[in-house]
Amino acid sequence: MKKAVILDAQTVTDGDVSLEPLTSLCETRVYDYSKPEEVAERISDAEIVLTNKCRISAEVFERCPNLKFVGVFATGYNNVDIEAAKKHGAVVSNVPGYSTRSVAQHTFALILHCYSSVSKYAEYTGKGEWCFSKLFTHFGPPLYELSGKTIGIIGFGAIGKEVCKIALAFGMKVLTYTRTPPPPSDDYENVPLERLLMESDIVSLHCPLTPETERIINRETLSLMKPSAILINTSRGGAIDEPALREALDGDKISAFATDVLTVEPMAKDCPLLGAKNCTITPHIAWAPLETRIRLVELVRKNLSGYLTGNIINNVVK
Repeated sequence: MKKAVILDAQTVTDGDVSLEPLTSLCETRVYDYSKPEEVAERISDAEIVLTNKCRISAEVFERCPNLKFVGVFATGYNNVDIEAAKKHGAVVSNVPGYSTRSVAQHTFALILHCYSSVSKYAEYTGKGEWCFSKLFTHFGPPLYELSGKTIGIIGFGAIGKEVCKIALAFGMKVLTYTRTPPPPSDDYENVPLERLLMESDIVSLHCPLTPETERIINRETLSLMKPSAILINTSRGGAIDEPALREALDGDKISAFATDVLTVEPMAKDCPLLGAKNCTITPHIAWAPLETRIRLVELVRKNLSGYLTGNIINNVVK
């Protein structure tokens, strides 16, 4: 059997998702986590490496002459030096689209967190404070309806389109901004970024991180948003100028921010957003529901099986 290494299994499973569909195909060594300096040594004699976030650099390819297949447990593959893979004659297969619905779901979990304040009201009742109310209800943090609100979706790929579907189900108006304008539709209107920011009650980021989208949310673009607007990010942390956003939040220039991603992950101790006003951060979990990770392992298995049988799929090396 061919030799394979899984470098960072703990980023995919904490024991709740079986890796047997992968390990049964090859003679496989599994590591829960690998430090950067351990990567080349651990895969030095392997033909196949499976990884989520470990960097497969040009140096790694140079030190691992047998390496011919890199299977990525993700849609993004910026942790692999694609030019080096091409020179090395290696296949790099990613997994597009596996987490579309889960990320869209988490997007609305963050939106509803801001609009319905469930955690704040649950805290109120959990402390027993409702027991002392004279009324059957309690008016604490403000509550808002999504129906009739405008959501601006920056980036209109698979996830952006899924967010659009959910927004329409809530009775929302949808504006989009994307580098590839979609066909005209009664469901949404594609508009310039400035208009989207000025008119949206909710701005939600779903764009890839490119030179064009890096810090697309900055001091200038934040100044265009309504003071009542909320900002959501389930794309990439680098799409936001975090110090500028901190200023906007603490200065009440926008109402709230909720994100699943940061520029530096795990969160740095000096993260500009730590402790910011009306700021909610989840630790990059939008992609991680159980069903999503089971699906991910199965799709990586298909990529690996395709390589082993000569029917290569999802190869990003052109």
